[in-house]
Amino acid sequence: MEALNPYQLLAVLLIPVLFAITVHEAAHGWVASKLGDRTALMLGRVTFNPIKHIDPIGTIVVPLATFFLVGFLFGWAKPVPVNWRNLRHPRRDMALVAIAGPGANLLMALFWGGMIKLGVVLLPASQWIALPLIYMGAAGILINVFLMVLNLIPLLPLDGGRVLNAVLPPKVALQFSRLEPFGLIILLALLITGLLGAVLLPLVIGTVGLLPGSAIVRELFFV
Repeated sequence: MEALNPYQLLAVLLIPVLFAITVHEAAHGWVASKLGDRTALMLGRVTFNPIKHIDPIGTIVVPLATFFLVGFLFGWAKPVPVNWRNLRHPRRDMALVAIAGPGANLLMALFWGGMIKLGVVLLPASQWIALPLIYMGAAGILINVFLMVLNLIPLLPLDGGRVLNAVLPPKVALQFSRLEPFGLIILLALLITGLLGAVLLPLVIGTVGLLPGSAIVRELFFV
């Protein structure tokens, strides 16, 4: 497979990124609605329409800036609103709502792995269909695994932080929750210093290696 230049790579990432963000956020809202809180559903956030989930700064400006400046795609979508008071078992259900996002990314990574397999089957007779499927499939696996691993970091406001907050003793959880306003600042600091990539990259590579199509992902992005 031929390596992609930055502009080709950005084009290949576009659809997988939109799906990754959309399905991730919709999964939070869908699980919340099943557990008693219909806030996201009533606001139209349980949808595969990416426009409903896009944050102009976090979904467009920051990812483009980090991609071209440091070669590292970083960003966020509008968080799905969840009213924990409406949940039947608030602490347990908040953990389930949180884990739904990374779980959706894992399913999407498996889906894109299937697209790679389909693309390989179509080669070489239908390259105009097969190659986009393979390239987008590889990008889809990478971005979904990255989002899954990133969001499982036990730091608020990330999903991993919400899961940790739900399982901590109530008094400890209260103290931990006070760190949430600083969570994004901490993440950006880790990104700028290179520590975030150093921590995430081995986890992402290891997880990708367990998925179908991993050889193509390694050839395109890790060589």
